[in-house]
Amino acid sequence: MSDLHEKSEQKSGKNSADRTDWWREAVIYQVYPRSYLDTNGDGVGDLPGITAKLDYIASLGVDIVWISPFFTSPMKDFGYDVSDYCNVDPLFGTLADFDRLIQRAHTLGLKIMIDQVLSHTSDAHPWFVESRSSRTNSKEDWYVWTDPQADGTPPNNWMSIFGGSAWQWDTRRLQYYLHNFLTSQPDMNFHQPAVQQAHLDNMRFWLERGVDGFRLDACIFHFHDQQLRNNPPAVKQNTTSVSAVNPYGMQAHIYDNTRPENLAFFEKVRCLLNEYDAISIGEIGSDDALGVMAEYTADNNKLHMAYSFNLLTSDKSAQHIRSQVEEFERRVLGGGASWSVGNHDVTRVMSRWGGAQATPEFAKLVLAIQLSLKGTPCLYQGDELALVEADLPYEVLQDPVGITFWPESKGRDGCRTPMPWDAASVNAGFSEGKPWLPVPAEHRAAAASLQESDPDSALNFSRHILHWRKQIPQLTRGDITFFAAPEPVLALRRSLDGMPGVIAAFNLGSEAITFDWPEVSGYVAMSGHRLHGDVQGTQVSLPAYGAWFGIQIQA
Repeated sequence: MSDLHEKSEQKSGKNSADRTDWWREAVIYQVYPRSYLDTNGDGVGDLPGITAKLDYIASLGVDIVWISPFFTSPMKDFGYDVSDYCNVDPLFGTLADFDRLIQRAHTLGLKIMIDQVLSHTSDAHPWFVESRSSRTNSKEDWYVWTDPQADGTPPNNWMSIFGGSAWQWDTRRLQYYLHNFLTSQPDMNFHQPAVQQAHLDNMRFWLERGVDGFRLDACIFHFHDQQLRNNPPAVKQNTTSVSAVNPYGMQAHIYDNTRPENLAFFEKVRCLLNEYDAISIGEIGSDDALGVMAEYTADNNKLHMAYSFNLLTSDKSAQHIRSQVEEFERRVLGGGASWSVGNHDVTRVMSRWGGAQATPEFAKLVLAIQLSLKGTPCLYQGDELALVEADLPYEVLQDPVGITFWPESKGRDGCRTPMPWDAASVNAGFSEGKPWLPVPAEHRAAAASLQESDPDSALNFSRHILHWRKQIPQLTRGDITFFAAPEPVLALRRSLDGMPGVIAAFNLGSEAITFDWPEVSGYVAMSGHRLHGDVQGTQVSLPAYGAWFGIQIQA
């Protein structure tokens, strides 16, 4: 480590825990409960399994654990169809198990963020059961109901993301109800104030139990156009947040989601969160995701941060990464971005960006890039092990998306397979029973038990660079500037007032590259990151999946 690097650390200022916007320096780690660790042998991961692995999670150097839904549910969409917002599904454990998880996480200095699926419920939720029972009950307008057109068809052209019309006929009320996802996931009517209050009350329930924040699922879908106007055709088909084979992307979704009334609701959410010093992150799958991210996080009175699918696509070019971050920075109004390259909804980044020949070295580089962008990184379980997408046959699929759009789109099961903990154990240590999805042989070969003892493994690299980043405030707090560089090189600078600048160049390619970068004059190499690169004069040489970090020389 250079002396300048040491000075950089010494000038980092107040501890992040003393700052109200500590989340800007944090790293999020997503846990998909079904696939993390099964402790009772039923083949499905559970809350005690997460608790048992919190020491492992803490060892990575992350700060926030986002736990995907574990609420009571028929599991038609694997927990994203909630039938009781204030309880734990027996599949995952009990409320007491959750309380123990919270306590252990806080002891380890970890914060817990849980999903909130507010836009829709399960059709088994008591609210919907009552709402559909008649047109005169106390919850008759808690969901989006409408009469058919004169010919019996749905009221407009709105489509479901999961295929077909967004309208389902109900024989009890002799009306259609709206469902942006499965027919078993009816959309709630947020124009009814009681619906908003019910969700605020649900969130307060979990805040009282000690959660530190919420990830808001599908949060652009809370409101709909009350005139039920048809969506126009898309100027350009959206293939970012949905598959290219899904006709949903052929519409401009200006009436069925991302409605202006959503902003006032987020202000209510923020007021509630402020009572508990809790944070929020919103999932944005909008046609103009970056603009919506900026709008939903503006003015320090709505969401704290948001993420989109813009880096969850197949485009791994340096120009694409640069353009997404730069556009958000141009439009940001005070909030923050969370840059994700993997989650439970998309093909694993090792396969999506790295291709069939991807190596753990590629996974290391992608993580280094993610940790160098301005924003709150969000990592997905298993990416620290450099797991590839599982290639599953149709017969074992569980995901309704994959079943509907097979074989052109294989759905989301390939990124949801169980975590491989112990290569020598049955089912790679995930479960003593039959796992809900199979454990691929290539994942067993990448098990955490094998990587623990290898100092050069993706796992140990992940731990090292996550801790290394914490020592460099420019990478956690600094502004970001990009430089022209030949593909596939991403070159950037992070600048923080009163501190020397930090620059970095990343080679996303599988072949070595040398290029001229005049900006390296006045910078010296930083050490400790375990990536490889060299600078001679203004010539930067990067091996395949290599990187070089430099810190500014100050007089």
